[in-house]
Amino acid sequence: MMNIRERVEKLLNGLCKGIYEKEEVIKLSFLTAVAGESIFLLGPPGVAKSLIARKLKFAFKDGKSFEYLMSRFSTPDEIFGPVSIKKLKDEDKYERLTNEYMPGANVVFLDEIWKAGPAIQNALLTILNEKIYRNGEAEEKVNIKAIISASNELPAIGEGLEALWDRFLIRYLITEIKERGNFINMISSTEDVYADSVDDELKISNEELDLWEEEINKVSLSDEVINTLQLIKHKLEEYNTTGKGNRFDVFDRRWKKVVKLLRTSAFLNGREEVDLMDCFLMLHCLWSFPDQIDVLKKIISETIRKHGYTLAINLTSIKKEIREFDEEIKSETKIPYKTVVNEPILVNKVYYEIHNITQIFDGKYVRHNDFEKLRFDEVSTIGLYGEEGNLTYKIKAKKSVKEHCIEVFHQSEYTTFSLKTTEKEKIDYIYKKPHVLVLKNWNERINNLQQYVNSLNKKLAEETPVALAKLRSNLFVDSNLSEIVEANMHEAIEALRTEKLKIEKLKFYYDNLE
Repeated sequence: MMNIRERVEKLLNGLCKGIYEKEEVIKLSFLTAVAGESIFLLGPPGVAKSLIARKLKFAFKDGKSFEYLMSRFSTPDEIFGPVSIKKLKDEDKYERLTNEYMPGANVVFLDEIWKAGPAIQNALLTILNEKIYRNGEAEEKVNIKAIISASNELPAIGEGLEALWDRFLIRYLITEIKERGNFINMISSTEDVYADSVDDELKISNEELDLWEEEINKVSLSDEVINTLQLIKHKLEEYNTTGKGNRFDVFDRRWKKVVKLLRTSAFLNGREEVDLMDCFLMLHCLWSFPDQIDVLKKIISETIRKHGYTLAINLTSIKKEIREFDEEIKSETKIPYKTVVNEPILVNKVYYEIHNITQIFDGKYVRHNDFEKLRFDEVSTIGLYGEEGNLTYKIKAKKSVKEHCIEVFHQSEYTTFSLKTTEKEKIDYIYKKPHVLVLKNWNERINNLQQYVNSLNKKLAEETPVALAKLRSNLFVDSNLSEIVEANMHEAIEALRTEKLKIEKLKFYYDNLE
């Protein structure tokens, strides 16, 4: 018997059969339906928005869809059904015949939704809020699993559409096919994409949905997820104070619905706890304007990366111990002593001065870069400069074997000239091997440090959250995002590797002293 995740995965594969670059939105639409929420698609005409609704109905037993293109002339009769003349005539009751219209469907697609009139909007709000349609004097419980709305524009500000806009938990930008291969496959395919491609045993019944609802409410939130939610909320509020762009207006009801969506994702993935991968779904829930998406993506990603699975490994103490040990080893083995050396005087940070060369040439300076490039076995042409830094002569020269000297070719022979130098104090070091008892002590300390690092590696392996093992298998979130969740763990592993390498270098250093 299939577990819940295997079944959902096969069901989603069936829904996505023959579809190109719309897999994510189909999966999100299914997730939204199971969570009892609705989705809004923002995009141009002809990008398969209505196809998504038609495909989604096949996820449910006895699935039935209703779709309608709104206009400012649309009437409630066209969406909720015509008034029953018989009821009106015989019983003096104002009731609609809803069976073949929106209240009688499982999956509803409403295109250009913002063009609906006030009467339609009010009825939609009741359906979205309570899953109830007020049919005359009666309240009719609707069996709508999902309402998918669409438009090529956002709701106009100041026209009373805010309440309806807020009811769509997931908001998704949908575009045309981008990848060349997928485009060719799409236009050349003769497969009927509107056909039912989901096996009957995979379809979900109303009874199952009721049972799933109970199980979804039992899904727990880990401490990491609760912390992440709080931090994202705080960062959105901080962003609002900057005045940089459109405000993120996310209130309590939407946060509550977001958590229900995350729980639903965890349940359908076969888990009893929401994990950090589920949190990426918030990217589709918290924006109101498309220009907020990149800001939101950055906030969510950075929060999960920095404050997600913070592994309980404190490297501060071992870093300090290794640093102090290194200082001790150097102080015991690296003995400084002072020497006096002659160094060429650097004039104006550019030139070296040549003694007595003015007896032959005008100018007495060479650029220090030119001098350093000279070789002992090869003649080069370099410039000779005067007091004002002006080029006075081109000389042929090579470096002398005598320190700080230059050999200048003149009148068929080389004349050696010295650079003007000054005495400077320089610190050199003598390296000595420590006493055998000191080495014994150091080896013991190295061994203890290595054992401690190994114990931290073991602790890291044992305490790594179980959730990390399932990151890449999330049915509704791009597996590449798992790298953000794993970042904290990778950083801890890399930090341990660095400290282990430092310990090995310390031992190699004192073992190889003469």
